[in-house]
Amino acid sequence: QVQLVESGGGLVQAGGSLQLSCVASGRIFGINDMAWYRQAPGSQRELVATITRGGSPDYTDSVKGRFTISRDSAKKTVWLQMSSLKPDDTGVYYCNADISTGWQLRKVFWGEGTQVTVSS
Repeated sequence: QVQLVESGGGLVQAGGSLQLSCVASGRIFGINDMAWYRQAPGSQRELVATITRGGSPDYTDSVKGRFTISRDSAKKTVWLQMSSLKPDDTGVYYCNADISTGWQLRKVFWGEGTQVTVSS
């Protein structure tokens, strides 16, 4: 089975930085798009950033210029570098990956999340 494990969350003051990591393990033939989502208390989960297999990133408007998504396919790892953090960035951050687990077998997997809290 495939697992995604996030790390790097924590408590930080507004204006600070954090780097989140997500490592995939298990029966993996290949990893396609990877992404980070977040969910604030009382809100729906929202897409924060995506990165294609080829390394092309995309961001939701609210984090453009502040967050950077990157990946290392050989290490089966995706990172989210977050800078100039704001209290509105508070939430549980989830890693998401579209993974090929066999011949013509693809599935989207989720991590369990890591808490990010930004104090004002």
